[in-house]
Amino acid sequence: MDFELDKIDRQIIKLLMKDSRMPYAEMARRLHLSRVAVRERVNSLLKRGVIEEFTIVVNSQAFGYYLNVFLEIQVKPHMLHEVAEKLAKDEKVFVVYQMTGATTLHVHAFVEGTEQLDQFMKERVYSIPGIVQVHSHILIARYKSDLRVR
Repeated sequence: MDFELDKIDRQIIKLLMKDSRMPYAEMARRLHLSRVAVRERVNSLLKRGVIEEFTIVVNSQAFGYYLNVFLEIQVKPHMLHEVAEKLAKDEKVFVVYQMTGATTLHVHAFVEGTEQLDQFMKERVYSIPGIVQVHSHILIARYKSDLRVR
């Protein structure tokens, strides 16, 4: 994959991170380029895998999910991939990362409330073969949630 980025590529990415719906014409105006040049660069960034997808960020409460849960799940090494895939398929799970150290998965899930968290943990986490230990944490306050590259 070619991830080599010049100054203009970086500027385009920063504009898209602020507003992924920004029209090519507006980006072109800000960068002093033609609309066609901007479109070609965005298409190149997509083709090269620099931009993986365009998405939106939605407040989880709009869907009735009032608890954001972070799980550190220790897994038997030979079961890691299987456990990660099972968790990734769950509709309440939004992030599954493999972490360094012990064979650990870092998981973000959204649930409606504490009763649903209890049910989620019992039925959808603890029941998965290969899980050794689970540490759960409920988000209390969000001070920064910004995955943009600077």
